[in-house]
Amino acid sequence: MFLDNFFTIGQQVLVLFILIAVGFVCGKKGVITEHASKVMTDIVLYVVTPCVMVSAFQRDFSMEILGKIGIAALTAGAIIGASIILCRLVFRSKDVSRKKVLQFAVIFSNCGFMSLPLQKQLLGDDGWFFGSIFVAMFNIIVWTYGLVDMSGDKKQLSIKKIALNPGIIGAVAAIILFVLPFQLPPIIAQPITHLSALNTPVPMLIIGYYLSKANFRKAFTDGGAYLASLFRLIIIPFAAAFAMLALHLDKTMVIAFTIASAAPTAATTTMFAAKFNRDVELSVSVVTLTTVLSLVTMPLIVSIIWSIA
Repeated sequence: MFLDNFFTIGQQVLVLFILIAVGFVCGKKGVITEHASKVMTDIVLYVVTPCVMVSAFQRDFSMEILGKIGIAALTAGAIIGASIILCRLVFRSKDVSRKKVLQFAVIFSNCGFMSLPLQKQLLGDDGWFFGSIFVAMFNIIVWTYGLVDMSGDKKQLSIKKIALNPGIIGAVAAIILFVLPFQLPPIIAQPITHLSALNTPVPMLIIGYYLSKANFRKAFTDGGAYLASLFRLIIIPFAAAFAMLALHLDKTMVIAFTIASAAPTAATTTMFAAKFNRDVELSVSVVTLTTVLSLVTMPLIVSIIWSIA
């Protein structure tokens, strides 16, 4: 059972890494440039991610599903909230710039780019549905707590920034359409479905591009990056999974959230580090290291949880 799950999940993760490898080669050859990667990132954030959420929520309304949405949102928030508390206790370096990057890197996983494709492949539409809820909570917390903590400035927080965040817009639109007593007509739903399908290849190409510019020697020799990887890839996903199992939550949600929790560090870490003059090199090291190590850790952790769920 375990080996079957491991090879099934490992195969799907390997597919993602082959796409990442294509992005890596394109980055090395100059096919994907820095400008192109930024444009592709904007397309994913402002077009693809909202479409993913709307598409995932296109199902018949019922109070049961509405209740699941509430439970899933609370659970996702609790996982990220517990990660925040844990990181504040563990990462206490006197170097504020380094401390902020390590904390952010552990708290925020690549739950959109890396997790949603895997949730879709392994769990179908239900996995995608729960994964979208996790991404919605991620966006709320990263653009509130994450923004203020990384910048060290509460003035960075504004209702406008939260309201105009594409992930929040997509989540609100998805829930409104879900509650309405009708579904989108095919002429609108089909383009949204096609755009949602871009959520697998395009983000992987972007990750591959960033890896092509990374300093692997630096990434694999930083002790802080290894400690962050231990918490990001092993301790947090296992703790989250066993807590959910102890509460007897929906099996599909448990596996979907384990995938989200076991994902490598979010690329947002580097974007925020650069924007607020934190340790950018360290952020790149952690993103690089966790992404490479997740090729082994994600299949291992998810297959263990799948076997006992």
